[in-house]
Order: sequence, then structure tokens, then C-alpha cells
Amino acid sequence: MSRAVLSLGSNLGDRLGFLRSVMTGLGPAVRAVSTVYETKPWGVEDQPDFLNAVCVVDDPARDHWAWLRAGQALERAAGRVRDLRWGPRTLDVDVVTVDGVTSDDPELLLPHPGTPGRASVLVPWLEIEPDAVLPGHGPVRDLLAALPEADRAGVHPRPDLSLRPDS
Repeated sequence: MSRAVLSLGSNLGDRLGFLRSVMTGLGPAVRAVSTVYETKPWGVEDQPDFLNAVCVVDDPARDHWAWLRAGQALERAAGRVRDLRWGPRTLDVDVVTVDGVTSDDPELLLPHPGTPGRASVLVPWLEIEPDAVLPGHGPVRDLLAALPEADRAGVHPRPDLSLRPDS
């Protein structure tokens, strides 16, 4: 069984449509999905706000590399261009963690090294898994509590938006 946590983000074009494309593309592998959140950009701040979400996926036929490749294929389908690190993007799909897997391969670091410092991942993840633990770092709740209040306050739920295409 290959259960993973994926972080989703978009700040260009049809942001909601791009996030929904992940739900469609992963289909029945999606076990849980958070509310959509709007967040200020991180890293490169001179760009549009992001829509972010987290989903839990599970598929016994996929390993950690298959989750990475699936995310990259969805990014390509959304027209993702990688010319500026932390820059604007149509779609970003990060593999946050895969149960029982750690990786120091530069192409797929697991757990994702940026996770402990990103409220845009921790807040939606806690929503769908209140007892989540980031391997090697501890409870997600504690990681979120350790962030500056301004970081936590910058993650705004958007209950008016749904990742379900029929909503």
C-alpha cells in the first residue's frame, strides 16, 4: 500500500481549475482533501496570491516515485513552467510524505524538506489529519505552533471554493 500526502498550489490562471485537475487526475486514489486556502506567496513575494490545499492519496500500485511522476504529469498538463524558484506557477504538486519512505535523492527528498516551515501545507494537512506526524520532525500540530503567528494568520480558508468539480 502506498499512502502519500500531497501539497497543491496555484497562483496563475484558473487557480481553482488547476487544483481541481489534480482531483480529476488522481481520481479514486484521493482519500481526503482539505478546504481550499488562500495564502500570500512565499520565497518570491512579488507575485499573485496562491490557492493551496492538501490531499491524502492511496494506491497500492504506486510507490513514492510514481507519486512524484503523477504530480509532475499533472503540472505539465497545467502548463507549469519552471524558470524561477518559488516563482509563480499554474500548478505545484509536492509529495510531502509517503508512509514508510524516506529519501535523500535530490530529485525526491522525503519527507519534503520545506514542510516544517510552511503554514500553507501544515494548516490544510491538520484539517484532514488532526493527528498527523511528519516523520523525523514530529506532530504537525507542534510544527505549526512553532511558526510565527503572522505565518499562521496568513493562511485563509476559502469555504466558498471546492476542489470537487461538481461543486
